Amino acid sequence: METYIVVGLGNPGAQYARTRHNAGWESLEVLVRRWNAPLIKKKFDGLLAETTYDGKRVVLCQPQTFMNASGECVQQLLAWYKCPLENMLVIYDDIDLPVAKLRVRKSGSSGTHNGMRSILQCIGGQQGFPRVRVGVGSKPEGWDLADWVLSTYRVAEEREAMEKTFAKAADVVEDWLKNGIDHAMQLGNRG
Repeated sequence: METYIVVGLGNPGAQYARTRHNAGWESLEVLVRRWNAPLIKKKFDGLLAETTYDGKRVVLCQPQTFMNASGECVQQLLAWYKCPLENMLVIYDDIDLPVAKLRVRKSGSSGTHNGMRSILQCIGGQQGFPRVRVGVGSKPEGWDLADWVLSTYRVAEEREAMEKTFAKAADVVEDWLKNGIDHAMQLGNRG
C-alpha cells in the first residue's frame, strides 16, 4: 500500500495554541477528529497518527520541533516511510493571503515562511510536493512579524472564519487523496 504523508506546521507549547502560526496544526487536527486518528505516536521529532483513507496508508504529522526546524522532522519521515515527495502535502500559515483564504499548489518555493524554508533545506531544495497555504492576514502597520504570527485572532468573526478554513483545508487533503492534486487545487482555490 502506497504511503501518503500530511504535515501540519506549527509550534509546540500551550503559549502557541490557536495562534496564526499554528494554522497548519489546526487544519491537521480537523482530520485527526474526522478520521478518529489521534496523534499519539512520538517519532522523528513529531506527533504521528498512522491510518488509512480511501484505501491509502496516511501518516498525519505535527512536527514538535519549533517552526524554524520543521524540516528535520519532515526529512526523517520521508526517509523512514520511503515516501515519494509528491505523496507528501504540507499545510501552513501564510501572511501573504487574507485571513481565511486558501491557496493550494503542486509545488513552489518557501516564500517568506521559515518552516517551509527549513523543509526545503533539509530535503535538498526539492520543491515538488503539494502544499495548502492558509491565509492569516498580513501584519498591521507597526507590528513586528514574529509578534503578528504568534498572536491569536483578534475578533470572534476572524476566529469563526478560520475554523471554516481549517475544515476546508481538511476537505482539500481528502480530495487530494481521492482525486489528485489538480482536482484538489480546483476545490481549494475557489473563492
